[in-house]
Amino acid sequence: MGRKNTDKVVFHQIQVLDAGAKGVSVAKAPDGKVIFIPNVVPGDVVDVQTFKKRKAYYEGKAVKFHELSEHRIEPICEHFGVCGGCKWQNMKYSQQLYYKQNEVKNHLQRIGKVELPEFETILGSEKQFFYRNKMEFSFSNSRWLTEKEIESTEDLGNRNALGFHIPKMWDKILDIQKCHLQEDPSNAIRNEIRDFANEHNLAFFNPREQSGLLRTFMIRTASTGEIMVLIQFFENDKKNRELILDHLYEKFPQITSLQYVVNSKQNDTIYDQDIKLYKGRDYILEEMEGLKFSINAKSFYQTNSDQAYELYKITRDFAGLTGNETVYDLYTGTGTIAQFVSKKAKKVIGVESVPEAILDAKANAERNNITNCEFFVGDMKVVFNESFIAQHGKPDVIITDPPRDGMHAAVIDQILKIAPKKVVYVSCNSATQARDLALMDEKYKVTRVRPVDMFPQTHHVENVVLLELR
Repeated sequence: MGRKNTDKVVFHQIQVLDAGAKGVSVAKAPDGKVIFIPNVVPGDVVDVQTFKKRKAYYEGKAVKFHELSEHRIEPICEHFGVCGGCKWQNMKYSQQLYYKQNEVKNHLQRIGKVELPEFETILGSEKQFFYRNKMEFSFSNSRWLTEKEIESTEDLGNRNALGFHIPKMWDKILDIQKCHLQEDPSNAIRNEIRDFANEHNLAFFNPREQSGLLRTFMIRTASTGEIMVLIQFFENDKKNRELILDHLYEKFPQITSLQYVVNSKQNDTIYDQDIKLYKGRDYILEEMEGLKFSINAKSFYQTNSDQAYELYKITRDFAGLTGNETVYDLYTGTGTIAQFVSKKAKKVIGVESVPEAILDAKANAERNNITNCEFFVGDMKVVFNESFIAQHGKPDVIITDPPRDGMHAAVIDQILKIAPKKVVYVSCNSATQARDLALMDEKYKVTRVRPVDMFPQTHHVENVVLLELR
């Protein structure tokens, strides 16, 4: 009688072969099927306990290590392996870069199937830790327990947590003591909020019962030293809200912007919420090559400021501007790339679907005394049409930095129709980028490719491609 799909199997002495998608590694089972295994490194030899069987693959976890890979290093974070954040922290950084470059190459070759130049070497991040400028943490009165704690007969006391969601568990939060992703005072502020809330018996959110005072906490930092803190409250309790906000501002006077939101709806997204300023101003300033960009609580801004600068320099270099070009910046966000390339262009037109982002873009351009940038709001596939191009002039260069889904087919069709000399395509998902390159292949040749690592210790990678008219 055949095994059920749910039966668990142990495979012995399995060599981990490759780093796969979403930060898990890949091996082969004796029956030839692929096994996906988290928290291992290519080169490890392990026994694997499977917990899921599908037609073409297994999912499992390493239960015994026979040999350790030469590419393995000791993770520095005490939360590694439980927190779902930095999945590659046990792999040497040089090896992380190797797998990221490989992933981009595989996507462009296998999905794109277009003629490619020799790839330029991936640009690694100078900072491999403490590189993020934005972190979000959740409160919960149901802290994630370790196996040791679960087996213990002792009273576990306070179950409050302030930290990250356990992967695939919407109601369980891992209490974070020290995170290596954002510079201090990030850890100090988070730990102070949790300790103060515990001392004063302020209720942490209960996601199942939808109750409690404290819901989420966001901190944004900038290379200028400015800091934004936003606390999301579930219950509208003015006395206790002011108690914790006043304490925080007194303890950390370097906070530039202290904000809060009261959100009692089911999900905790703040984008449809009315955010209140408590102390300071409602934005912080980031600076790049003398340009200043305001970042508010809802702004999108690249989360690794130092590496964003490097990414934008590569983008500008690929565009090869002489000062005479009309440039279109599609999916412009808050206009950062548009303003960054503006001094080398005749005119830059930025288009973005989020109205608040365009308001930021216009305010930033004014702050930076930039007069050759114009910004327009609207859905790209609707706005980017013949009359828009007739009004603003045919672009010589298009820079496009779409979301993970890539460009809409209608946008690609319009690019092919107006046929600018160059298209610089910045992507955070080389699989959808490869699909789009294939659609543009009839008119455009890929002449330069350079991946950029914005997120060390994770599998994520950005990629910049230059397309030139055939």
